[in-house]
Amino acid sequence: MSDKKFKEAATSVQSTPAVSDDQVVRSRAMSPFGELDRMFDSLFARDWMLPHRWERLTGLKSTMPRVDILDKDAEVILRAEIPGIEPQDVDVSVTDRTVTIKGESHRESRKEEGDYYRCEISQGSVMRTVDLPCDIDADKAEATFKNGILEVTLPKLKEAHRRKLHIKA
Repeated sequence: MSDKKFKEAATSVQSTPAVSDDQVVRSRAMSPFGELDRMFDSLFARDWMLPHRWERLTGLKSTMPRVDILDKDAEVILRAEIPGIEPQDVDVSVTDRTVTIKGESHRESRKEEGDYYRCEISQGSVMRTVDLPCDIDADKAEATFKNGILEVTLPKLKEAHRRKLHIKA
């Protein structure tokens, strides 16, 4: 690895927030299926079958959009990254504990003269079901879509009251 790449890698590692081993163990114990979901996400996100990707073998390309989930006092906010898909082609369904996002991009059909040197732009679909950290009021959920980011605001059924605890020595 060159010195430049090593320095860039070291800088990116230092900028990531630290998570204690205790937090990781607790989160895995509380949600074993969530951990399994994360393992599958990491497996399929690495192009592990290059140069024989599944979408090349089947002609289909389906991806899982990346999400951020913010747990606030009165609501849960889910942001999903789904670029290249129009808002009318996105379907969001909500239950008391899950959000499912489905979408499909459509390829324009144009006749072009000559042979393609490389053709990577194609139609595809996205789908992901996300477990939520608490019960939400599905009837009051709202969604917005801007610049390839879907944001779903999910009001909680019971507002969480947080307080700071004093630690006794």
